[in-house]
Amino acid sequence: MTKDPQPQRKPENCAFVIFGASGDLTHRLVIPSLYNLAAENLLPEKFCVVGVARKGMSNDELRDSLMQGLREHATRPVDDVVAQQLLQCVTFVEADPKDPPSFDALREHLDALECSRGTGGNRLFYLATPPAAFAPTARELGRTGLMKEDNGAWRRLVVEKPFGTDLASARALNAELLKIMEEHQIYRIDHYLGKETVQNILVMRFANGMFEPIWNRNHIDHIQITVEERLGVGHRGGFYDATGALRDMVPNHLFQLLSLVAMEPPTRFEARAVRNEKAEVLAAIQPQSEAEALKNSIRAQYVGGRVGSEELSDYRGTPEVNPDSTTETFVALKLAIDNWRWAGVPFYLRTGKALASKRTEVAIKFKQAPLAMFSGTPIDRLSQNFLTIGIAPTESIELQFNAKLPGPSVSIDGVEMKFRYGDYFKAEPSTGYETLIYDCMIGDNILFQRADAIEAGWRAVQPLLDAWKKAGAGGLELYRAGSDGPLGADELLRRDGRSWRKFT
Repeated sequence: MTKDPQPQRKPENCAFVIFGASGDLTHRLVIPSLYNLAAENLLPEKFCVVGVARKGMSNDELRDSLMQGLREHATRPVDDVVAQQLLQCVTFVEADPKDPPSFDALREHLDALECSRGTGGNRLFYLATPPAAFAPTARELGRTGLMKEDNGAWRRLVVEKPFGTDLASARALNAELLKIMEEHQIYRIDHYLGKETVQNILVMRFANGMFEPIWNRNHIDHIQITVEERLGVGHRGGFYDATGALRDMVPNHLFQLLSLVAMEPPTRFEARAVRNEKAEVLAAIQPQSEAEALKNSIRAQYVGGRVGSEELSDYRGTPEVNPDSTTETFVALKLAIDNWRWAGVPFYLRTGKALASKRTEVAIKFKQAPLAMFSGTPIDRLSQNFLTIGIAPTESIELQFNAKLPGPSVSIDGVEMKFRYGDYFKAEPSTGYETLIYDCMIGDNILFQRADAIEAGWRAVQPLLDAWKKAGAGGLELYRAGSDGPLGADELLRRDGRSWRKFT
């Protein structure tokens, strides 16, 4: 029997400023998330949305565009009354970091809105822009005093991924932002952390006495983190060819999952304590030489094949992709965490595009039970003990263990206990951004990355970037679209006497 959740408090009155208001991210995720919060009565009592873009439009044109996007991307039926209440508070400002006076006009617009809307001077700035605009936009916000907190009002900046393209650029961007504002004002967003199952990793580990005592090298053999996509690169050829699977997924999505699974228990469940432990575990990822990085990684690129009913052409045939590209669309890694809890426990990570299945999961493989009592019998090959946290397409927790089959003889087979969120909790479908945007508005940064954690993640993958750049096409494997990925990914585990968990 489920209990009714505790009522959530409403955020303080504020202005929500979206840079890139005409873009895909705003239409596909930000506005649908704000609509879902409005439908749950979780927006501030006094609230307004200011859309900012470089190309001018009227307030009504922006509202019409956002309504069209909401109808297309909403995760639940759209109530016109709720939608109109949200969109009637939307206004538009044309502004470009290359045109400083336009940011002075933005400041004047916000000052006027705060008088008419009563938002109390609180401002949340959301950078739904290409990464190249992050620093220039922040500089103009700083120059105009829009990030200055005074008279009890707060000012916060939400920065989308990718946060840098390597260690040097991440450090530079952090330094740039921290010249303008304090760390507590910066919310580096990763939509993976808005997923219920990801957040539940903390609860599962630390709120249940059965798990934490065995969550260490004495009982866990290894951990697998998998993020697989069926989609190819699609229309993002130019962006993806300059990025690749490693930059696109590992320092953010996969390392966020790794940090939640591997972190030490925080002293209390609050932002500073949790973020301290997440940063510590990323900093403890064992440094690798370039030679070690090549040995402990697989990179591959897809060639033409069928994914379901869709035919995909070679990655190199994608528009805006270099015909001689060595950019990886699949990566598998073996990492080690250099601390007492995880010494000797390998972490295997993999992610790729154009694969046979779509799934995101964390699989914890427990050590095999002693087999002395079963020696010399047909049951000496026991099923593997996995605790699997499913994030997509199904949010679930599954435990795989051994049980005796019915009958007079002692025969053993693997069985599963499954908990699926959708079966137990009745919740409206969401974008995954609602929790994160709500947390930004109430000032809870527990789910957001800190500067030192960002840099620790890039520090761990920098040897791979350097080694692959020097290797060029050397070592780049190929795999057919619609397959399970390159053979080298299986070999990465096989040489350790292990294998990837089979997905059914």
